[in-house]
Amino acid sequence: MSDHYVKVKVQLEQMKSSGEGVEKEEADIIKDEVLVASPPASVSPILASDTPAAQRETPKTSVTCRNQSKSRSKLGKDEKNTCTKQDSVPALQGTIVASNANSGKPVNRKNNEQQMLQIKGTGKILQGKTETNGNTVPIHPPEDIKVGPHNKEDANKVAKRRKPVTVDTFKAKTSLEALKLSIRQLKWKEFPVGRRSACDIYWHGVSFHDNDNIISGQVNKFPGMIEMLRKINLTRAVRTMQELFPEEYNFYPRSWILPEEYQLFSTQISLAKDSDVSQKPTFIIKPDGGSQGDGIYLIRDPGDLRVIAGSHNKQSVVQEYIHKPLLIDKLKFDIRLYVLVKSLEPLEIYIAKEGLSRFCTEPYQEPSQKNLSHVFMHLTNYSLNVQSGNFVHSDSLSSGSKRTFSSVLYRLASKGVDIKKVWSDIISLVIKTVIALVPELKVYYQADIPPGKPGPTCFQILGFDILLMKNLKPVLLEVNANPSMRIEHEQEVSPGVFEYVPSPVDEEVKVGVIRDTLRLMDPAQRKSGTGEEGRVLPSMCLKQVFPKYTKQFSYLRIVERITALFLRFLGVKGNMRLGPTGFRTFIRNCKLSNSHFSMATVDILYIDITRRWASMLPDSREAGMGLQAFVEAFFYLAQRRFKSLPLREQVVSLLEVCEAQLENQGRGDPGGALSAPQLCSPATPRRASSQDYRLHQRLRPTHKGNVEN
Repeated sequence: MSDHYVKVKVQLEQMKSSGEGVEKEEADIIKDEVLVASPPASVSPILASDTPAAQRETPKTSVTCRNQSKSRSKLGKDEKNTCTKQDSVPALQGTIVASNANSGKPVNRKNNEQQMLQIKGTGKILQGKTETNGNTVPIHPPEDIKVGPHNKEDANKVAKRRKPVTVDTFKAKTSLEALKLSIRQLKWKEFPVGRRSACDIYWHGVSFHDNDNIISGQVNKFPGMIEMLRKINLTRAVRTMQELFPEEYNFYPRSWILPEEYQLFSTQISLAKDSDVSQKPTFIIKPDGGSQGDGIYLIRDPGDLRVIAGSHNKQSVVQEYIHKPLLIDKLKFDIRLYVLVKSLEPLEIYIAKEGLSRFCTEPYQEPSQKNLSHVFMHLTNYSLNVQSGNFVHSDSLSSGSKRTFSSVLYRLASKGVDIKKVWSDIISLVIKTVIALVPELKVYYQADIPPGKPGPTCFQILGFDILLMKNLKPVLLEVNANPSMRIEHEQEVSPGVFEYVPSPVDEEVKVGVIRDTLRLMDPAQRKSGTGEEGRVLPSMCLKQVFPKYTKQFSYLRIVERITALFLRFLGVKGNMRLGPTGFRTFIRNCKLSNSHFSMATVDILYIDITRRWASMLPDSREAGMGLQAFVEAFFYLAQRRFKSLPLREQVVSLLEVCEAQLENQGRGDPGGALSAPQLCSPATPRRASSQDYRLHQRLRPTHKGNVEN
């Protein structure tokens, strides 16, 4: 040990005894002397001796510091322990220098000695314990030494240098005011008229295609969401799930699609009335593309339909009317809940903890022939009831014709209602509905953003309209792709003169939903705890429900597995329809044909199903088999193969066969582990009867990257 090192050690002991703050830090390799010549901004763990310039200057600097250290005992407390040469050696700024006191060359010591760290401008020396494992661990300064911005001015400079998140609001439309307020609270940067260079987030008012020139960033709309949430497509998606899981999907009223199912609707209602004369059902008619209550009316007999059977211009959905809704103040009401679908793959769903309760403006009476036309009594749509003279705009969150959902829950809780059970049922409804929508959305996504094509990722806020029955069971009325995000309402300030005034209840709910959606979509994934002028932001109002509850609902994702097969055999990137060749390839690769089911029969099946779906979708310009038609064909094949099983087990059994064949082919085994004669063997139904196996197997699709968000 050098004389110099002994002197430094003695000095260190003197500093300890005099109350000087000296911190101990662990390090793996010992150097003779470690000097830091840098401003207080940082202490770099990189050794200066690693650079050529540092290696040339190290000997001189070490000598200077060594000579200076000899006279340190004569220095007063207020004098700084700095090296005169260091300021003239740029290579040493912000680095740790290790040197031998005699030769100026770096030396590793493997005994249990200590490191020394001198911080320029502080007069403090750090020491660390050494280890013998040969690893280099940087020495950290003590907590009382500020190595970052050490005053408010420096902190503000760092905050300014941090790149703010940019949001393009040019297409935001009705959600603009709430969006502006949210961006301001987050201290992000808004571009109200667009931007030449790319933004981090694009906020569209209507659809994904509001701006087709986006090749990066994030867009607040999914391709195909508007199409999927039209009344007919939503009904078809839920109906498919009802075939597989009738009990789980009984939250959606029985529905018929017009005009194609008019005869079925008429026949079923006539039979029901004949079997029970006292039965007087009521039905609600909803135009397929209607919104804000436009075109909705009630009937009690199929003959009262205003839509002429066979007309393709006025497609609509007929639903059973809910006779016994929950009433508050003798008024019928519904719930608008905001749901964020953050991504499709993996599926992420968030539900807002707060929603809106929208009340009718006439006391409720059970429907009769006399009151069927009383829309203010039977329909809860805000856009309809706001036209009523009884509509009450209130500054309170718990009164008026529009209130917070939490105020309704509080009132129910005061009457002994189990609020946790109500919320649990609503969350279940939301998750199941989104699971029903996801398969078709994945097809739309890969069509607009095929693999290898640059494009944005997507997220979307949906508006779920839910009705609580008298027994507190939630019923899904509809899902809105573009729920209103206005935070003001129109008010007549003088006869014939209207202006928009703030709506406290809308602002309370909607600003939080938009703000926290932006926080979740922050590309840097920063935890935004403070907002405008340093104010602390409220806690997140969005609660994750999926994948949080994956175990409870993953067994429902059977149609997604069928969709993975469909996407695998589409062939052409960006296509949404399966051609005859692709369908034949699917049958052949999965070994579903045999002597009783020839390829000629396969072709006939393809033609029949495709033609029928083409007649149901008159506006479709693309030829071929869509996903819903493919699902129908798959159900048919499953029923043909496994006749003795219930439909759900038939479908799962066929999925296992297809997935096993494709997996074996992927391993280079063209023959496959399962040949055609084995498809109906007793082993397959037995395996299908195992819930754990049936419900948790997953196909690994070829185009997994198609829908990453």
